[in-house]
Amino acid sequence: MSPVVSLLVGVAVVLLITAATAYFVAQEFAYVAVDRSRLASRAADGDRTAQRTLDITRRTSFLLSGAQLGITVTGLLVGYVAEPLIGQALGSLLSGGALTATAVGIGAFVALAFSTVVQMLLGELFPKNFAIARSERVADALAPSTKAYLTVLGPVIWVFDKAAELLLRALRIQPVHDVESAVSATDLERVVADSRASGTLPDDIGTVIDRILDFPRRDVEHAMVPRVRVGFVAHTASVAEVRAKMATGHTRYPVLDRTDNVLGIVQLVDVLDEPAHSTRPVTAVSRDALFLPTFMPLPDAQQQLREYGQDLACVLDEYGTFVGIVTLEDLVEEIVGELVDEHDVLEAPGEDRWVMPGDTPVDEVERRINHKLPDGDFETLSGLLIHEVGDLPAEGDVIELTLEPTLGERVLHAEARVVRFEILAIERHVPARVRVQFDEEGDA
Repeated sequence: MSPVVSLLVGVAVVLLITAATAYFVAQEFAYVAVDRSRLASRAADGDRTAQRTLDITRRTSFLLSGAQLGITVTGLLVGYVAEPLIGQALGSLLSGGALTATAVGIGAFVALAFSTVVQMLLGELFPKNFAIARSERVADALAPSTKAYLTVLGPVIWVFDKAAELLLRALRIQPVHDVESAVSATDLERVVADSRASGTLPDDIGTVIDRILDFPRRDVEHAMVPRVRVGFVAHTASVAEVRAKMATGHTRYPVLDRTDNVLGIVQLVDVLDEPAHSTRPVTAVSRDALFLPTFMPLPDAQQQLREYGQDLACVLDEYGTFVGIVTLEDLVEEIVGELVDEHDVLEAPGEDRWVMPGDTPVDEVERRINHKLPDGDFETLSGLLIHEVGDLPAEGDVIELTLEPTLGERVLHAEARVVRFEILAIERHVPARVRVQFDEEGDA
C-alpha cells in the first residue's frame, strides 16, 4: 500500500472511529439530560418512541457503563490505528520513501495531534454539547440502537458495572443505579430564583411559584385577617339590623358577645330566610363557628374548611382569645396574590421605590424588593419596623436596613444594599403606610 493510500485510509478510519465515539458520548449525555417528565407525558399519550426512551433512562447506571465502555474502546482503537497508518505514512512521505527516525517521530507526532484534535472536537465536545442542547430529540433517535447495543453487550457491561459496584462497597459507598430526578422545595426555590434573576422566568410567574412553595410552611396567623380589622355583629343585634349591615358590607360576620367571645357565624343566606324587618335576635339564626388555632398549617386549615363546609373560620390564639378570621379567599390569595385592597402594593414613580400598607406580609415585601428581610416574631411590615426600632415608630421616622444581595444578584451586586423605610401614616399607633426604597449609595 502506497504512503498516500495508507494516509487516506488512516484518516478515514480515524474519522469512522471518531463517529463511533461521538455516538457513545451523545448517548451518555442525552439520556442524562433528557426531561423525564416530558417523556412520561408523551408516553402517557401513547407515544411509543417516548416510552422506549423512558425505559432506557430507568437504567441509568447500566446505560452509562455501556456508554463508557464504548468510549474507552473507540478511544483505544484511534490510538491503535493512528500511529501505524497515519504516522508511518507521513514519515514515509517526509523522508522520500526511506523511513528515518526523525521522519517517523514527526509523523507519529502529527498523527497523535490529528487524532487528538479530531477526537476532542468531533468525538467529545460537539456531540456532548449537541446532546445537551437537543437531549430529547437525540435520545429518541438513539433509542432503538441503544436498546440493541445494551442487549447484545449486556453481559460484558454487567461485569464491568458489578465490578465498579464492588469497589464502591469496599469504600462503604452505596451504589446508585438511577439518576435522582426528584427535587426538593428548596431546589425548586433556587431554580426559580436563578431563572428570575437571569430573565428566563417572568416575575409574576416566579412570584406565584414562590407562593405555592411557601404555602405548606405558612400557618393560619400568616393568612388571617386580624381582629382589629374584622367586622362583627353584636349578639344583641336583630336580624333586620344585620341585614342592613350586610347591604353595605360583608355577607358573613362573626357574632360576638360583650367580652369578645364568638357565639357563632351569621351569613347572608341566614338572614334572607327571615322577614326584612324581623326583630329576632341574630343568635337565633346564626350557625356554629369553626375555630382554628393560629399555628395550624395552611393546608390543614384548607382541609378543615372543606370538611366542615365553611367559608370562614374564627382564629384563636393559645389562650383561647379571638384574634381574627380566615376565609377560603384568604387561602387562595396566599397563592395567586390577588390581595384585598388593604394589601395592594402601590408603586411610586421611579425604580426601586414602593408605597406599601403596614400590614403587608413580610414575605410579600421580600418578593417585591427581591431581598431577604430579617427574621423575627412578626408577620407584617409594620411588625418588622417595630421590631427593628424596639418601640412604636412615629410618622416621618426613617428606618434603614442593610440587606445582603440575593443569589441571583451576587454577580451584579458585590456590595450589600441599604433599604429605607419611611413611615408615611400611623393608625392605631402602628405604621399604616410605608415608603420603601433602596438607598442609591447602596447600589454600588
